[in-house]
Formats: sequence, C-alpha cells, structure tokens
Amino acid sequence: MNVLNISVATFLTLACLSDLRTRRIPNVLTLSAALGALLFHLATGGWSAAGWGAAGLFLGAALFFPMFALRGMGAGDVKLLAAVGAWLGPGQVATVALATSIAGGAIAVVVALAHGYLRKALTNVYLLLMHWRVAGVEPLPAVTLERAQGPRLAYAFPIAIGTVVTLWIK
Repeated sequence: MNVLNISVATFLTLACLSDLRTRRIPNVLTLSAALGALLFHLATGGWSAAGWGAAGLFLGAALFFPMFALRGMGAGDVKLLAAVGAWLGPGQVATVALATSIAGGAIAVVVALAHGYLRKALTNVYLLLMHWRVAGVEPLPAVTLERAQGPRLAYAFPIAIGTVVTLWIK
C-alpha cells in the first residue's frame, strides 16, 4: 500500500465512524484531508499534480452538490467526496461517485427493507418525481433530510465502498 491509499483509507475510516455514530462528518476531517491531498500532490509532483488534485476536489464537490441543494444529502457528504477527489483526481472521483451511488442505492434498499420502510420509500421517490414533473427540479419539503420520517443512511459508508471499488479496479 502506498501513502495515498493509506491516507485515503484513514480519513474514510474516521469519516465512517463519525457518520455512523453522530450522523455528521466533521469539517476538520474533510478540510484537513483535502488540504493534505493538495500538499501531498504539490510535494510529490509539483504544481501540475496539485492542480490535478484541485480539479478532483472541485469535480467531487460538483458531482454531489445537486443532491445537497435539493436537501437530499448533507454537506459533509459533499465535502467528503471532494476530499476523495483531491486525493484521487478528477478521472477517478467520477468513478467513485458512480460506484458510491450504486452502493448507496443498494444499501438504502437493504436499510428500508430492514425497517419495513421500502414501500414508503418507493412512494416518496414517486412523489418526488411527480413534484419535479409539475414544479420543476426543486426540494420537496416532505422528503428532505430535515423532514423525512424514514431511516437515515450514513453516506460516508457508501462513499468508502465506492472509493475502495474504484481503487481496486484501477
């Protein structure tokens, strides 16, 4: 294992532990991971490598920002994917986001089944899609993080899975 993989594994483990315990990912963790990535790339590859890390950071944030803006995801999850992007770069963070979304969807179904919530979750998805069809893509207050009645998914775990899968297939 190299320094990059060890660093990513360490901050993702800390993020998962925090998210599972408190449903929050601390800013100090995500911001220090992102800064550490940029400094690592600068020290090991110069300004072009640091720019590559910055591009990954911004793409990672951009990929999950729409779900945050629609109030379906917390800011910590967006910042966590941005930090992963700072370490892995823009090409790999796109793959991480895709793998994370697949893992998150699968885990969400399992969690919904375990809590007897799957029918309600599917109804909420239908209501959200109909709301978007009529009103345009905007938050539907009844299904936002602030108001949702169902079980919550600590999304740091799917982000970690998506990152591990991406690094594994690399």
